[in-house]
Amino acid sequence: MSPSFNKLHLYNTLTRRVEPFAPLDPASPTMYVCGPTVYNYVHIGNARGPVVFGVLAALLRRRYGALRYARNITDVDDKINAAAKELGTPISAITDKYAAAYREDMAMLGVDGDFAPDIEPAATAHMPQMIAMIERLIREGHAYAAEGHVLFAVASFDGYGKLSRRDTDDMLAGARVEVAPYKRDPGDFVLWKPSTDDLPGWESPWGRGRPGWHIECSAMAEAHLGATIDIHAGGVDLQFPHHENEVAQSECAHGGAPFARWWLHNGMLNFGGAKMAKSVGNIQRVHDLVREHPPEALRYALLSAQYRQPLEWSDALIEQSVRTLDRLYGTLRDLADVDAQPAIPASIEAALDDDLNTPAALAEIARIAGEARKATSTEDRVALKSRLLGAGLVLGLLQQSPAAWFERGSSGDDDARIQALIDERVEAKKSRDFARADAIRQQLADEGVLLEDTVAGVRWKRA
Repeated sequence: MSPSFNKLHLYNTLTRRVEPFAPLDPASPTMYVCGPTVYNYVHIGNARGPVVFGVLAALLRRRYGALRYARNITDVDDKINAAAKELGTPISAITDKYAAAYREDMAMLGVDGDFAPDIEPAATAHMPQMIAMIERLIREGHAYAAEGHVLFAVASFDGYGKLSRRDTDDMLAGARVEVAPYKRDPGDFVLWKPSTDDLPGWESPWGRGRPGWHIECSAMAEAHLGATIDIHAGGVDLQFPHHENEVAQSECAHGGAPFARWWLHNGMLNFGGAKMAKSVGNIQRVHDLVREHPPEALRYALLSAQYRQPLEWSDALIEQSVRTLDRLYGTLRDLADVDAQPAIPASIEAALDDDLNTPAALAEIARIAGEARKATSTEDRVALKSRLLGAGLVLGLLQQSPAAWFERGSSGDDDARIQALIDERVEAKKSRDFARADAIRQQLADEGVLLEDTVAGVRWKRA
């Protein structure tokens, strides 16, 4: 079945099918996206989910008029504790710094306004809710206390493994399972653990301690979105054990009610042929990239592959995205005399209805821009500019002025880059590679750089 306009279809990891989306409450769909653990700057792979699922959030707001969208901040975690100890600084100084940096970096990638969550719960602000959920699980026979810990009894939940489609043996083999004598079963996972005096801790029926990672999201989702939510999204690397454990504890705490009706998972970014990860050491931090490259180009690059597929990240991908945006903004600059308001094309909405097919949407933007460059009548130019602006609007692209986009290159560094391209063009002409010479001229023209060949050499100026 091919998706039809105004009918959103999403791939559901739980069912392994593309299904037509319908919220429980059409007046207020709900979505929860796993946010960062704030102990360092995030890498660009961590930005793919916020960017892509931000596009989904904006779509849901257009369709239903409202959305309750929560993206959490994990501000209690052993990684945070380790970072604070290494730096000799209070834990709050770590979490406050990197939570603020995360918000700033996401905003620079265009994850703001309709693309941003309207609820940002912090784990440390939800201890009563976590403790209450753990108490509920103990009462219902799904959890037990042992030596200051509380553990979820995996054997008590028949549905364990239904999200990741793994059996118990596979799950144990593929996870970093803590071996502990107080566990009834090796796969039982921690809901609460004791804290020493030098670690963050909260009073509880089981003594001073802190929550396990998985219970945090379950409790925060319940607190802000209810027992059953429409969409839960995050990276495919969270599918097991994090999301699997969320399903188990949430459904057991809610008498078997479904936790999330749709599970969405974005694919990983690869860099240099390997999955981008801090443990591998091949990361590129968003905080650095948004200062080295036009942030809009980074956003374009993150949208250039279908969200469920892996994305090969590279300098070449960034450069290609910059050049594409040069051409698109060049088109808008050529239409500067045309007064037009954004109008979202049905073809763009149809692409997003097809499981957020952003590559198809980007191809449609390129097609509209191509038509706009060839249009001659006033009527066609108005209509095509409206469609181009509207198409960009739903993806968070093409919303700045062409002048602002091209002014990024007014620095001395960019002057040197332009001159290097001109020198390359001269050499290409000498070697009779006229195709390359013409391509360079066109690239610079798209950036608003005009070349003049004179007897004294090539002169250039910005339009």
